[in-house]
Amino acid sequence: MAEREYDIIVVGGGPGGLTAGMYGARANVKTVMIEKYMPGGQITNTHEIEDYPGFDLISGAELAMKMTEHAKRFGLEIVSDEVREVFCDGEDRLVATASGDVYRGKAVILSTGGSPNLLKVPGEMEFSGKGVSYCAICDGNFFKDQVISVVGGGDAAVEEAMFLTRFGSKVILIHRRDRLRAQKIIQERAFKNPKMEFIWDTVVESINGDTRVRSLSLKNVKNGEKSTLEVGAIFVFIGFVPNSNIVREPIRKDPNGYIITDEKMETSIKGIYACGDVRAQLVRQITNAVGDGTTAAVAAEKRIEELKG
Repeated sequence: MAEREYDIIVVGGGPGGLTAGMYGARANVKTVMIEKYMPGGQITNTHEIEDYPGFDLISGAELAMKMTEHAKRFGLEIVSDEVREVFCDGEDRLVATASGDVYRGKAVILSTGGSPNLLKVPGEMEFSGKGVSYCAICDGNFFKDQVISVVGGGDAAVEEAMFLTRFGSKVILIHRRDRLRAQKIIQERAFKNPKMEFIWDTVVESINGDTRVRSLSLKNVKNGEKSTLEVGAIFVFIGFVPNSNIVREPIRKDPNGYIITDEKMETSIKGIYACGDVRAQLVRQITNAVGDGTTAAVAAEKRIEELKG
């Protein structure tokens, strides 16, 4: 076990974390980023990205590599470890990892992201990025004039399904119950949309295909009847869980567990900032995570200047 001292400690290596780390290092502030897996976060699993400025089309893995190399050029130190806990000691902010090391700094930037709830059915992992998606804004454009399926019944599922009607020839919403959980006004809009169809009381048992998604195996939960639905894509919206429970002290969150910040990306705990998917906000995109990371790093640098006098 060792204690290591830095100025800024970035927890998580997604686009927001890499950007925060780059800005911290670029300002000549001693900065470390701790990431459990490969830098890049969830974008490394994204097959193609076409909505990041400056790139007509780029793979998630390549964009992650470019971001990582860019941050390293400014001197960002990247550590491969799992963060177990973030806590306070006076004006210092500490990060404890699975390896037993403790990182001490004046500011911590949380870029811990979150995870969409999975269907956990055969084919889901195999066809991830090849017709299985969890983000309509990210991937809808890839399925123009195809039959698109959406799984879920809440606000997000119905709103994303309606968004996908801009691209698909038809959007079929599959829900395990006989009614939606979405707000009534959202339901009404969906029912009036001529490109929307609904399959009730049904679950997906498997996702099938060859090089990409071709069909779904379905089961009616009331009568047990099984069927096959030919689709070009399946979008899953059955919830998203932010990774926001690593701070020891009570930290302000919204009802869904997302961390609430101010305009500086600072949380309810001074010296702890949040950026990207773990933060309460309207959308979860690479572009806004990058903006969050920039703001958090600049604010953290100013805090360090103030503490050093």
